[in-house]
Amino acid sequence: MLGSLFGRSRRSARSVRFGGLGRFGNGELLLFGTFLAVAAVAVMLVTPSGGLPAASGETPQGWMQTQYGPLSPADRDFLVKVRQAGLWEIPTGQQAQQRADSKRVKEVGMHLVTDHLKLDVQVRSVAGQLGVVLPSQASADQQRWMAELSASFGADYDRTFANRLRQAHGKVFTTVAAVRSGTRNDLIRSFAQRAVEVVMKHMTLLESTGLVDYTALPEPPAPQ
Repeated sequence: MLGSLFGRSRRSARSVRFGGLGRFGNGELLLFGTFLAVAAVAVMLVTPSGGLPAASGETPQGWMQTQYGPLSPADRDFLVKVRQAGLWEIPTGQQAQQRADSKRVKEVGMHLVTDHLKLDVQVRSVAGQLGVVLPSQASADQQRWMAELSASFGADYDRTFANRLRQAHGKVFTTVAAVRSGTRNDLIRSFAQRAVEVVMKHMTLLESTGLVDYTALPEPPAPQ
């Protein structure tokens, strides 16, 4: 009797019943436990920050959902920069009509005025549809450049005009091109395409004056 009970206890220790899954021996139980551990690690690897999977419709920090697609911080910064470009290039292009010595500089200045007046209407429309607040004045650097130009006349004005504006367009081009390449927002993508075309056109026009000092331009970033 005792031997029979002892035998049943030993057999029970060697096997475990899991509901309707049947009995597992020691080796099978170890294999099952290993599978559970690997599965748990896999879940943690594919889950952001080791937490639960992001809820449906959730967006990264700083992003906004719009009817045109997700709007990133870089998208909003792009709209701000385009707006600020117009806030200093429009009055500067108008000023060139009186201050510039070169006929070509005056022509380039008028192109800048015409294009940025149109671009400013577009950027304000896009920002309004996306709920982005735009600045009402140029940046500190742009205001300093405007003051520098206001103190110049003739040939000196022409050189300063061509170089300050060419440098500024080179800087904003990197922002515009990056947004055009990577934005997930359809409205931003369409507007960025137009902005890329305008910035490229203006860089070419400014270079056509023959006054751009290319050695003063910032070096391109090293390849990744």
